[in-house]
Amino acid sequence: MRRKTSETFKPSRRFKVLLTCLVPCAAALGAACIYWHAARDTPGAAAAAPAPLIYPRAAPTAVPPPVIAPAIAQQASAESTIEVIVGRNDTLDSIFRRMALDKSDLAAIRNLPGVRQSLDFLKPGDAVKLTQKDGEIKELSRKVSETQTLKVVRDDAGFEAKIINDPVETRIRTATATIDASLFQAAEAANISDSVALKLANAFAWDIDFVLDIRDGDRFTAVYEQIFQDGKYLRDGELLAAEFLNNGKVYRAVRFVNDAGDAGYYAPNGTPMRKAFLRAPVEFTRVSSVFNPHRLHPILNLIRGHMGTDYAAATGTPVHAAGDGRVSFAGRRGGYGNAVILAHSNSISTLYGHMSRFAKHIRVGLHVRQGDVIGYVGMTGLATGPHLHYEYLINGVHKNPQTVHLAGAAPLRADALQKFRVVTAPLLADLTQQPPQAIPAPGTGPLASEPPRLSQDLLRIPGPESLSIASIN
Repeated sequence: MRRKTSETFKPSRRFKVLLTCLVPCAAALGAACIYWHAARDTPGAAAAAPAPLIYPRAAPTAVPPPVIAPAIAQQASAESTIEVIVGRNDTLDSIFRRMALDKSDLAAIRNLPGVRQSLDFLKPGDAVKLTQKDGEIKELSRKVSETQTLKVVRDDAGFEAKIINDPVETRIRTATATIDASLFQAAEAANISDSVALKLANAFAWDIDFVLDIRDGDRFTAVYEQIFQDGKYLRDGELLAAEFLNNGKVYRAVRFVNDAGDAGYYAPNGTPMRKAFLRAPVEFTRVSSVFNPHRLHPILNLIRGHMGTDYAAATGTPVHAAGDGRVSFAGRRGGYGNAVILAHSNSISTLYGHMSRFAKHIRVGLHVRQGDVIGYVGMTGLATGPHLHYEYLINGVHKNPQTVHLAGAAPLRADALQKFRVVTAPLLADLTQQPPQAIPAPGTGPLASEPPRLSQDLLRIPGPESLSIASIN
């Protein structure tokens, strides 16, 4: 055991002796290398150069400026104009900070008479054009309306603001289209915008069901406004008159504004196109069950009359009041689930069943107007899928909501009727004397710059103030 221990430490003592000899040699060799490199790297030109103090009167050599400096100075002093598109939560203060503009200029502009309100109320998408030099505002302009632009200019005395008027021009266009698939596709082929197609459908909503009644070969003509500014198309205006040939029957409507400023669509004889009731009170995709007093109930499996019409629609689809009336019931009602009953004039009542929930304001005794939202589609009660069950009753007797005669709104009085005939005669003449029109090529014409069209194919109009699209499944 002792022998193995002594043999283990013997090589270790030899290694220490070897290190003691090598370390001084390595240090000496390293020092020699350092001196050799120092002597070699000393430039001869530096040794021959005179010391700076030998010529005290000589002017020091000027350091040439960087080439980029003059370009930067020139760029900073030049005027620049930029159009800023207002983003969400943007204010003029934040825009000025972001662009490193002088905030005192903004304060001076705001103090100009009548300017603060035009500048402080910015909406996302608004454009503000700024001309600045070295952070100082030279000119600021903003369109405050379709026909007016606010312009602020800086002169020697300070800032001056003025309103520049840029009036628009209204042109009347008459276009005709034939339906071979849907209303929107026919309108697009005739270069008629979606907004005009929606207004046309709204005008005839009480007479034509744009989901169930449209046929291939139906034809319509629209007389409407187009708004131009400086020769450039801006948008479409009001639909002035329209004609719709549906399944062989001709419907005509013309827009009229009465002395009170209320606008509406009327038949050529002055009868309002608006009816006292909507034909369907919901944006539906299909009629899932029709009025049938002898129907076999799908859940109870017995003959139980279906005294209304079922309109299939997605859960949460708004349900609209079919006409002006008062809420006589709102709550749970047996197999109807969540239901609302409205009492109307002339002993008419309507029922809306299977709703998922009611509108927040709905309560018994509340008066509602035609088109108001009263609830949302669901499948409460005895229902196999989400839909609205709609009933129409006269003196407590059920009528078929799809075929019952709907009374019109109040007609024009005699004095208003005379004015109506004078005002609308030229528009009705445009409908009956419409010459054939060449359809513009795609991407051309006044609507070429419009945003993309709606992709849906078919229309459903729940009310005058609520237009939307639905398709048949």
